Amino acid sequence: MTKIQMKTPLVEMDGDEMTRILWQEIKDILLTPYIDLKTEYYDLGLPHRDETDDRVTVESAEATKRLGVAVKCATITPNVQRMSEYHLKKMWKSPNGTIRRILDGTVFRAPILCEGIVPYIPGWKQPIVLARHAYGDVYSAVDEELEAGEKAYLVIENEKGEVRRRLIHAFDGAGVVQGMHNTDASIRSFAHSCFRYAVENGIPMIFSTKDTISKQYDGRFKKIFEEVYEEYRASFEEKGIWYLYTLIDDAVARVVRSEGGLLWACKNYDGDVMSDMVATAYGSLGMMSSVLVSPDGKYEYEAAHGTVTRHYYRYLEGENPSTNPMATLFAWTGALRKRGELDGIEALMTFADKLEEAAIATIESGVMTKDLSGLWEGETPARSVTSAEFLQAIRAELDKRL
Repeated sequence: MTKIQMKTPLVEMDGDEMTRILWQEIKDILLTPYIDLKTEYYDLGLPHRDETDDRVTVESAEATKRLGVAVKCATITPNVQRMSEYHLKKMWKSPNGTIRRILDGTVFRAPILCEGIVPYIPGWKQPIVLARHAYGDVYSAVDEELEAGEKAYLVIENEKGEVRRRLIHAFDGAGVVQGMHNTDASIRSFAHSCFRYAVENGIPMIFSTKDTISKQYDGRFKKIFEEVYEEYRASFEEKGIWYLYTLIDDAVARVVRSEGGLLWACKNYDGDVMSDMVATAYGSLGMMSSVLVSPDGKYEYEAAHGTVTRHYYRYLEGENPSTNPMATLFAWTGALRKRGELDGIEALMTFADKLEEAAIATIESGVMTKDLSGLWEGETPARSVTSAEFLQAIRAELDKRL
């Protein structure tokens, strides 16, 4: 068959460990045989980030602003253990945090649902979409260790040089302090993205923070969301959907008791944690799509899980792990579909649709990775296969559809 031609490259951000292996297998088995794949490649693997003093991460984000669509593999955010394992110059910050700080916007995460895979919370009959603010908070925070006898202050200086400060804590013993921020512009953009998504998809929306404790910081989010909602109230009422602000702990209880079918908007860290909870409850961290949408219409698709370190170590020992590639595959299909939409390439959009259909059909036929087999309640017995075998099974299904 003639390969589908692309006009504009995708920004390709390669990653680490087992997901890096899957990344290449997906390209070799499911993409390059069908597409004349054009990408602008950035190696965000931890060794190369260290070599470039993490400049490559900034360059990949800047390329996304220039080309409009990116696809990202999972990457390591180093801790003390990784410092010694990879002989790093320093503990580099989260690459996702760096990219999101540059692009701003909102991360939308939705479960990939398959007939026969029963969620751990069986009451969830419809998707729960997580909207995660992609700017600021702990991911852009500054922190410092303090010694006994030291004091930490919040210091603010205006344009006239006038300074006001508040004591955070006077330390009798050693401790730590952290300062984080957000901006009205980013919060407002986040609110618009969430309300637009709810209206366009006709689903109700919950927004949750903890303004009873963080009265000014979280209170600012609540106030801006209330203001922005007034611009969408008529559309919500016309669609017959609702908007609710509530505390994060109440939201958790409501969501767990729900049947799904709603958008749950969270601040940056809350969204990080809750999206993993939702993905796992639907079956697996490997069954969640994720896209960052910036205020100026740039898109970065990624797998919303880690680098699957334990599987990678087994892979290095010669094993063929059964690692779920669905989230990484759907990052590619999402990026290809958006690239086709922006460039007017219908064939690219159709290919992305058919590849997703083939992947879901493969699972629904009873062929799946090990993480899903324990949840299987389909008519045929589940057959647990390796990652490569699973991708080959998807390819066979894809060929039937093309």
